[in-house]
Amino acid sequence: MISRQIAGAVLCCLFPVSQSMPAECTAKSGSGIAALVELYTSEGCDSCPPADEWLRKLPSAGFELQRVVPLALHVDYWDYIGWKDPFANAGFSARQREIAAINHTRVIYTPQIVVGGRDYRDWSSAARFKDAVSAINAKPARADIALVLHGDEPGKYELRTEAIVSKTEERPDAALYVAVFESGLSNRVSAGENRGATLHHDFVVRQWWGPIAFDGSGKAEINRSVMVRGVPKGGVSAFVQSRRTGEVLQALALPGC
Repeated sequence: MISRQIAGAVLCCLFPVSQSMPAECTAKSGSGIAALVELYTSEGCDSCPPADEWLRKLPSAGFELQRVVPLALHVDYWDYIGWKDPFANAGFSARQREIAAINHTRVIYTPQIVVGGRDYRDWSSAARFKDAVSAINAKPARADIALVLHGDEPGKYELRTEAIVSKTEERPDAALYVAVFESGLSNRVSAGENRGATLHHDFVVRQWWGPIAFDGSGKAEINRSVMVRGVPKGGVSAFVQSRRTGEVLQALALPGC
């Protein structure tokens, strides 16, 4: 299982870094729901690189972080076939199985795209994916999220995350999740199905916290010291999801500064 400590406009404010002025970034979720896009992938899977590349290109394809929150979760169940993925985590394999159970299926596979908590197989069609994201963005947010990164030196931050679920009936099933991601990563694979290939990755989840329950007032929060590498592409993301239905109530991404 994922360790409980593994670990709409985005506003990023960068104050000049000096000996007396630390860097601080903030983000607050908007009135519509940002589409959470989870890629379950592995460097040991020869059909995964095209999906990795697709996720990497989302921002340049017009899907800004205000609209989508992309996360690449590397699973470990392909490690046995000759190449151990250095970004893999058994907790992400457990997360994938949990989503499958919520969606009433036993099937997990790579590459798998999950959009808004649901298995999504039309990601290779730009038009259909655009429509799917637009439909999610048009839905009123059912949670509010705020993220703050405050750091005195490059890459090292204090992370403050707060989320609120307004509707009383949605609080018991709601959970907050927070991820630290890194981008601009590359790795030359020397064994397994992708032997000889140099693979490139963005939005790779390196730390993960959750599920974090909401209290009786509808609030959940988490404060952690984090390393955000790959700046300016690295950063943190948070989302609120129903553990009963899998619905994503809101999602938010904040690039490191």
